[in-house]
Amino acid sequence: MATLAASRPAPLATTPGVRAAAVRHLGPNWYASVMGTAIVANAGAALPVHVPGLRTACTAVWALSFAMLLALLAARSAHWIHHRDRAREHLMDPAVAPFYGCLSMALLAVGGGALIVGQDWIGLPAAVAIDTVLFTAGSAIGLAAAVAIPYLMVVHHKIESASPVWLLPVVAPMVSAALGPLLLPHLPAGQAQQTLLIACYAMFGISLLATLVMLPLVFGRLVTGGPLPLALTPTLFLVLGPLGQSTTAANKFADVAPGVLPAPYAHGFAAFAVLYGVPVMGFALLWLALAGALVLRARRRGMGFAMTWWAFTFPVGTCVTGAEGLAHHTGLVAFRWLAVALYVFLVAAWLVAGFHTLRGLFSGALLAAPGREPVAPRPVTARTR
Repeated sequence: MATLAASRPAPLATTPGVRAAAVRHLGPNWYASVMGTAIVANAGAALPVHVPGLRTACTAVWALSFAMLLALLAARSAHWIHHRDRAREHLMDPAVAPFYGCLSMALLAVGGGALIVGQDWIGLPAAVAIDTVLFTAGSAIGLAAAVAIPYLMVVHHKIESASPVWLLPVVAPMVSAALGPLLLPHLPAGQAQQTLLIACYAMFGISLLATLVMLPLVFGRLVTGGPLPLALTPTLFLVLGPLGQSTTAANKFADVAPGVLPAPYAHGFAAFAVLYGVPVMGFALLWLALAGALVLRARRRGMGFAMTWWAFTFPVGTCVTGAEGLAHHTGLVAFRWLAVALYVFLVAAWLVAGFHTLRGLFSGALLAAPGREPVAPRPVTARTR
C-alpha cells in the first residue's frame, strides 16, 4: 500500500512524449495538496482574532491553491489521455481509488475560497462565478465518488484490512454541505435558497451516516491489527475531516437559516449547531490526541516523509473552521483559542508538507514508478502508490 520512491532528478521535458511520461504515476492523492493549501486560506480568514496582514496572506495562499488546482487538473488530464492503463489500475487499487474523493474536495475548497477571500482580488462577480462552477462540479463528483468507490470496494477490490482513506469519498459531500451556504446570498430568495440549503443538509446526512458506518471499522482495525504501516500512519488524521467538517456545516446552517427557512427550523438549526458541534469537537480532540500519539510513535520508529503527510492539513483545517463556528455561536473564549492553536498547527504542517513535496517533485522521487529501487537511497522520502 505504500512504497519508498526515489530516483534520479527528472530531466527537463523537451517533447510531448517526455512530458506525458512524467505524469504516468501521478495519482489522485495529489489533490490533497490543493485541499491542504486552500484550507489554510479559508480557515485563516475566519479566525476570531485580528492579525494584521493575515487576510492578505490568506488571499495569496488561496491564489496559490487556485494555480495548483489548474496545474494539477491539466496534469491529471494528461495522465488519463496518455496513461489510461495506469488510470484503470488506480481505480482497481483499493489503496488509491478512495483518493478520487480528493478531486471533489479540492474543487470545493478552492471554489469556497474564492468567495471567502478571493473576491478581495478578483471581485465579487468573478468569485461567485468561480464558486458556482467549482461547487457544482465538486458536488457532482463527490456524490458520484461516494457511490462509485464503495461499489468498487464491494465488487472489484481485494480488501485486506480497513483503512482511514476509506473516509475520503464519503466525506466529500460533507465539504459540499459546509461550503454550499456561501452561495445562498447570491441566489433568488424563496425556493432557490431553500432548495440549496436543504440539499446541503441532505449531503450532511449522506456523509455523516456513511462515516458512522466506516469509522468503527477503522478503529476496529487499529485495535485488532495494531498500528498502521509507518508511511500510512498520518492517514489517521483523515478521521478528523468528517468530524470537523460536520461541525463547520452545522454552524454554517445556523448562520444562513434565518430568513431562508421558517422560524422554527431556523431556531432548530441554531440549537443543533451547538448541541451537535460541541460533543463532536470533543471527540475530534480525543482522536487528535490518539492519532498524534501514534504519529509520534511512528516517527520514532523511522517514519519519513510521504504524500500522506498532507493528511495533517485539510482535516485539521476543518477542525479550525468548526472551532471558529462554535466560538461564534457559543461566545466562549475557549473555542477562540482552540481555533488559534489548531490554526498554528495547520500552518506549520502545511509548510513542512509543502517543502518536502516540492523537494520530492523537483528531484523526481515523488513521480517515480512504485517499487523502483532508488539510485541514491533517500530514507526520508516516501509516497503512497
